[in-house]
Order: sequence, then structure tokens, then C-alpha cells
Amino acid sequence: MSRIGNKPVDIISGAQVEMNDNVATVKGPKGELKREFSKDLNIEIAENKITITRKNDLKTTRALHGLTRNLLANMIEGVTKGFEKKLEIIGVGYRAAPNKNKINLTLGFSHPVEYTAPVGIEFKMDPDLKNVIVVMGIDNQVVGEVAAKIRSYRKPEPYKGKGIRYLGEHVVRKAGKAAASK
Repeated sequence: MSRIGNKPVDIISGAQVEMNDNVATVKGPKGELKREFSKDLNIEIAENKITITRKNDLKTTRALHGLTRNLLANMIEGVTKGFEKKLEIIGVGYRAAPNKNKINLTLGFSHPVEYTAPVGIEFKMDPDLKNVIVVMGIDNQVVGEVAAKIRSYRKPEPYKGKGIRYLGEHVVRKAGKAAASK
């Protein structure tokens, strides 16, 4: 029994949800998202709540039950509030210059790295924190993928901790070479 799948999803004011042949369309002030769901699930909208029930009790259907509920909840939250991931750049001379949907990164390579984001993703620098990039968008999956791609350009190294990491991420540090004792 899926405890997460059985919880109804509240439709936040400002969001409109429509179901058409297991294709959910969620519209809100920030944009519109569409996603197709499995035909093994019944998705019903009533009284500003979405309920999801299974048609059968197969293992794959049980696995999709909670996933579908969370995907719908994320779609509603995305079109009303939006999602963001914060990346911290640590290192001498490492910096970023965002420009709407493009970002130029200087990461110690012989060339600058330029990344163009997919549609619906924006970059900005956090004004309160130094060297923190904010990746914003309405689709949680795409925001996470873009943040992971930017982080992959220069992952934090374990000796000095230089690189790009998520804000608040803990990087296990290693001790450097110790001089041989005689």
C-alpha cells in the first residue's frame, strides 16, 4: 500500500489542472506544464483535490502510484511558486556571469565555459551571497538537470575544496601529502 500515493494532492489557488486521456495539463501564473501518466492509474479531480487510485496491484503499478502523486504535486508547485537550486563557486579566480538563459563560467580552464539553458530556465547571482548562482524554473526535473550539468564542469575536489557545489553541500576533505618521518 502506497502511503504517499493515497494522500490527495491539493490544488493551490492560482493553478488550473485538466486531465485528458491520462495527460495532465497544469496552468498557473508562472507557466504551463504537461505530462503523460500511466493508463494503469485513475486520476480524478474533485473539490480542488486530485486523487490517484490503482487499477491493479502489480508491482510496477504500485511503484508508479506514489511517483505520479509527487509528479503532480511538483507540477502544481512549479507553476505557482517555481523551483530553484543554488550553486556555490569556490576557488581563486572562479566566477560566473549569468545573462537570462546563458551563463559564462571562468573555472581555471584555458577557455571560458558557456552554457545555454533549455527553455524555461533562468540564471541569476544571489545578491546576498558572493559567488552563488541561482538556477530557476517551473519544472523541478529540468532545474535539477541544469544544476547538475553546471556542477559537472568543475566538481569540488577533495584537497582544497575548489569547484562548484550545491549551497550547503558537504565535501569530504582529504589530508595532503605528509612529509616522510625519518
